[in-house]
Amino acid sequence: MGRASINPDNKSLQVLFMASEAAPLVKVGGLGDVAGSLPQALRGLRPPFWQGPRLDVRLALPLHRVIKEKVALAEPVADFMLATPAGKQPVKVYLTHAANLPVYLVDGPPIAPDGRVYSADPLLDGEKYIFFSLAALEMTRHLDWKPDIIHANDWHTSAALYALGLRRRQEPFFESMRSLLTIHNLPFMGKDAEPAMAKYGLPRSTENRLPTWARQFPLPLGLQSADRINTVSPGYAKEITMPEFGCGLQDFIKTRQEVLTGILNGLDQIDWDPATDKALASRYDYANLRSKLPNKAALQNEFNLPVEAETPLLVMITRMDQQKGVDVAVNGLRVAADLNWQAIILGSGDPLLETSCRSLEAEFPDRVRAIIQFDVGLSRRMYAGGDILLMPSRYEPCGLAQMIAMRYGTVPLARATGGLRNTILDDPTLATSTGFLFDEAQPEAFADGLRRALYAYPDREVWESIQIRGMEQDFSWEKSAIAYAQLYVQLSGR
Repeated sequence: MGRASINPDNKSLQVLFMASEAAPLVKVGGLGDVAGSLPQALRGLRPPFWQGPRLDVRLALPLHRVIKEKVALAEPVADFMLATPAGKQPVKVYLTHAANLPVYLVDGPPIAPDGRVYSADPLLDGEKYIFFSLAALEMTRHLDWKPDIIHANDWHTSAALYALGLRRRQEPFFESMRSLLTIHNLPFMGKDAEPAMAKYGLPRSTENRLPTWARQFPLPLGLQSADRINTVSPGYAKEITMPEFGCGLQDFIKTRQEVLTGILNGLDQIDWDPATDKALASRYDYANLRSKLPNKAALQNEFNLPVEAETPLLVMITRMDQQKGVDVAVNGLRVAADLNWQAIILGSGDPLLETSCRSLEAEFPDRVRAIIQFDVGLSRRMYAGGDILLMPSRYEPCGLAQMIAMRYGTVPLARATGGLRNTILDDPTLATSTGFLFDEAQPEAFADGLRRALYAYPDREVWESIQIRGMEQDFSWEKSAIAYAQLYVQLSGR
C-alpha cells in the first residue's frame, strides 16, 4: 500500500498499542482489562481535559481462536512474509473494531497451535509471542498508517521493542519510531521464549549492565531497549529497584530510573457502579449507604451464615497464589479469632492454598465460607455485601479489587505494597482514611491491621465517612489516560 496518507496532516499522534489480550475480544487476566480500556480512553481524550494532539491509538492483538469465534467480519489489510533465519513465515493481518478502537489482528502459523491464549506448553507460548511481536512491528511497513510510538506490554510484546532498537540504527523507516514498555508483572520475563528469540534472529544482548542470565529473555531486553518505561503504579516503580521485588534485575533497572515512572491503572466506573449493578440484591450510592445493608444480609443468607448486621463481614476475592498472600489471611484470621467477624473467601488456583481455605472453614464452621471457584456474579455480590475487603498481597503492581471495593463502599484492609499503598489512604486518626494498611506479609501484622479496622467499625459515623471517601475516589481510566498521553507527547518531542 502507498504511504502518502500515513499521517498527511501530522496533527495526530499515532500509537500502536501491542498486547497479548484485550477485553472484550479476549480476556484472561488483568492485562485484558487494561488493554481493553486504556486505548479507548486515550482515543476519547478531548478538551478541556486534554489540550495536546489528537491521539490515534490502535491496538494489535494475535488472532487467537477465541477472537476468530467472536469476530464475524474483519477486513484483510496486509499479507506478507516475515523473514527469519529458519526461512520465511506467512503473516496475515485483519482490521476490526472494538467500539471506536481500530484493532489489527495478526495471524500466522505460530499464533494458534493449540487454540489457547496462554498455552500449557511454555515453549509454544514463547514462539507465539515472539512471532507476534516481530510480525506486528513488520506490519507497520505494510499499512497506510505508521505509528509514531510502539507501546508494548509485558514480556509478550517486549521483543518488538528490542527489534525496533536494532532496526532504528539500520533502517530509515523505523528511525523516527519511539517506544514505551509497560510492566504489569515483572517476574514474568518470558524465560521460555529464549529458544524462539534465537530462532527468529534476535541476538543476545551485549549490554554488560544486564545480568548474563537475562540477555535473551524478552522482558529484560524490552527494559534495555524502551525509550520510556512505566509500571502500573508509582509504588511498584520504586519497588522493582529493590532486591525484594526486582527479580534479579533491580540493579539494571536502577540504571534506567531516569526513564521509569509509575501510572496507576484505572477502573471502568460505568461497569463497576453499585447504583446500576444488576447483580446486586439492592442498588445504592454514597448518598444512600443504608441500601447497601440488604446485600450483606443476602450474602449471609446465601452462604448460611448468621444474619447479623453488627458482625463485620470480611470478603476476599482472589487468585489462590502465593503473591496474593492467601496464607497470610488464613493464618491471620486464626490469630484474630478472638474478634467478632465472619469471612467469605472466593477464588481458585494453588491446590495447597485452596485446601488451607477449606481447612479454615472446617475450623470455624459458623464464621467462614470458602468458595473454591471463579464466579464474576458472586464477586460482585461480595463487593457489595462485604464490610471489609481482605487484600494481603506480598506484592501488587497495581491491584483492581481494592478500587472496586472502595467504589462499592467496602473498606479495604491491605498490605502496604505497590499500588495498594498508592490507592488506599490510611490515616492513624481516621480523619482522611479510605482503608487500612499493614506493613509485613505476616499473620500477626494482618491481625493487627484487622483489629484496627474492627475497632473502628462500631462507630457508624466514622465508618460511613471512611466508606464515602472511598466511594468518592477518582479511579477513572480518563485520569490514567492523561498521564499516558503526557508520556506519549514527551516521547514524540511535540
